[in-house]
Amino acid sequence: MMQSNVPLTRDLVLVGGGHAHALVLRSWGMNPLSGVRLTVINPGPTAPYTGMLPGHVAGHYGRDTLEIDLVRLCRHAGARLILDRACGIDRAARQVLIEGRMPVAYDVASIDVGITAQMDLPGFAEHGVGAKPLDVYASRWRDFLAQVQAGQAAPEVAVIGGGVAGCELALAMAHALRQVGVAPDVTVIEAAAEISGVGASARRRLLAQMKQLGVAVRCGAQVTKVGAQRVEIAGQEAVAAALCVGAAGAFAHGWVGETDLPLQDGFIRVDETLGVEDDPALFAVGDCAHMPFAPRPKAGVYAVRAAPVLHHNLRAALGVGRRRRFKPQAHYLKLISLGGKSAMAEKFGMSLSGPLLWRWKDRIDRAFMEKFTNLPVMQAEPPRGPVAAGVAGMLEAAPLCGGCGAKVAGGVLGNALDHLKPVSGAVLTGAGDDAAVLRQPGGGFQVISTDHLRAMIADPVCMTQVAAVHALGDIWAMGAKPQVALTHLTLPQMAPDLQARTLAEITQAASAVMGAAGAQLVGGHTTMGAELTVGFTVTGVRDEIPITVSGAQDGDLLVLTRPIGTGVIFAADMQGKADGRDVAAALQTMQKPQDSAAAALANAHAMTDVTGFGLAGHVRAICRASMMDADLWQDQIPVYDGAQALSDKGIASSLMPANRRDAQVAGVDDPLLYDPQTAGGLLAALPPNAAAKAVAQLQAKGITAAVIGTLSAGQGAVTLAQRR
Repeated sequence: MMQSNVPLTRDLVLVGGGHAHALVLRSWGMNPLSGVRLTVINPGPTAPYTGMLPGHVAGHYGRDTLEIDLVRLCRHAGARLILDRACGIDRAARQVLIEGRMPVAYDVASIDVGITAQMDLPGFAEHGVGAKPLDVYASRWRDFLAQVQAGQAAPEVAVIGGGVAGCELALAMAHALRQVGVAPDVTVIEAAAEISGVGASARRRLLAQMKQLGVAVRCGAQVTKVGAQRVEIAGQEAVAAALCVGAAGAFAHGWVGETDLPLQDGFIRVDETLGVEDDPALFAVGDCAHMPFAPRPKAGVYAVRAAPVLHHNLRAALGVGRRRRFKPQAHYLKLISLGGKSAMAEKFGMSLSGPLLWRWKDRIDRAFMEKFTNLPVMQAEPPRGPVAAGVAGMLEAAPLCGGCGAKVAGGVLGNALDHLKPVSGAVLTGAGDDAAVLRQPGGGFQVISTDHLRAMIADPVCMTQVAAVHALGDIWAMGAKPQVALTHLTLPQMAPDLQARTLAEITQAASAVMGAAGAQLVGGHTTMGAELTVGFTVTGVRDEIPITVSGAQDGDLLVLTRPIGTGVIFAADMQGKADGRDVAAALQTMQKPQDSAAAALANAHAMTDVTGFGLAGHVRAICRASMMDADLWQDQIPVYDGAQALSDKGIASSLMPANRRDAQVAGVDDPLLYDPQTAGGLLAALPPNAAAKAVAQLQAKGITAAVIGTLSAGQGAVTLAQRR
């Protein structure tokens, strides 16, 4: 979404990535309400679409087809996405409580967290999986199917619950097991006298299809216990089950029941405007809500129909217009998958089935998902009137990246630094290494460095964590222990309340990262500006001479402790072309400290952290300072998931062309070698035995580490070969 110069005055928080919220985000991106900071809280970067889940389980749809990419959607809407799980609401303080970080304040909030099918049965929590949340069940099913294919699990499945959802999933799983060449042993267990949720005509069709696919049905069966390989039933023979799926009813999330929200059987009571009863600041929608004015079964169709009303009423609660009433339809058409590419339709007690109905359902589902796949691109307005020479060309180039992609090119920076006076006195080294080195009066050495990043994501907490790890990289790269940190912060213009909330979040995040690294956060400087920028000045101490880029020796191996590719991933994210799962995975790594990696590389002859100038630029820095040549092995260089595919499509960070010009690498041409990294890995030169030991030590801790090349005496040349 385009940057706005309007001050931020209100916080709107969407808790959960359900269907209604997804549609609100799409609409918001096309018509945002200026002055509102929009936040989405969801445990994962994607949200599965209910309608396509049976087709995914049956093998008709891949995972990408099933899931709504919330990262892309939030980028489109200009929203920050917090990848964490809500666990409570403090209505007095107007805060959403989150498991892994401090509460998030709201002026207006909406809850769309769906339901769970986790059952209160002995052994179910340990051995079963609820059909909802959908993403948890879908992941468990994929793992189970792979185990069956590998001969590691029996194709025995028990589905507890004989409603539409249970029967539909049983048919889908039976079909999928047949497709991988095994005879399915699937049983639906229903406590009532017959399967429920459909009329007599549809029931007959369902039972006939289950019989055809070999799905057994046990009605009048009361489950007493779920074991590792069986489901026990009162007064009946146990059902063999290597996988037990709970689909018997809809249950509210436990944390909702622990709030002071108005509830009906654990579901949030809302009025005709979808507002929480007697709370003008809160809304609830989808399966987690109860509509006493028009009780309806739990079905995704109501959430979809409610989205436009919710969007309108959220804007009304934020000061624009009056609220509308939601009038859910009394009846809706049920389209039920029958395992293979066949479906059944039911309405008003009548039913039809066949392949044609599956194709109709498929078109409806794909049309819904298309809303989130091809998001409208909001173009910035070109400047009005005449412009100076060169402006048009720069405007046609790729937009300026965030993070290290926004750095000044190395050649330009080097020319500016050439004018600095030589170091003297207590300063041993100045510009040209990761940090300046100072001799301490009492003995030992201090290193000092500064770094700040233009925000590449909207979440100030995540951005602060990345920026802190990034700044500490200069200290760790010199083998020093972090000591003191100062914050440099530019906030976008916002109301005092939002300033206080944002500063509290950033300060806590910065203190946590610096404190864990052993550094004290002692203050800093804050100003207002056009966009969020986060940076730190950090010092560190070391008894011996710090490790620099100039000590590499002939025969050393180069060790890298993180993948490359953050520049291209976040350039693609800005353009709405990155996979949200790849963005989330990269951020997860970028937020992790590198103290363990630095400790394993403490005896390196030379070391640096890979940041803005890309892997090639930082390898070249070691080579030129140490009078070495480097031979790099392309197949040994770790790359973030998704980065290679994006690079192959021609996507690149705005800094990449300048890095390519400055690095001058011979051999294979790989654009990722010049990709600017944010919070990148440590790059160290060590003797072969020490390198092997360090890599083994780091990999044992789950840290990506690899030997990516070798050094030999030379004049600073760098060559890239395809294979080691």
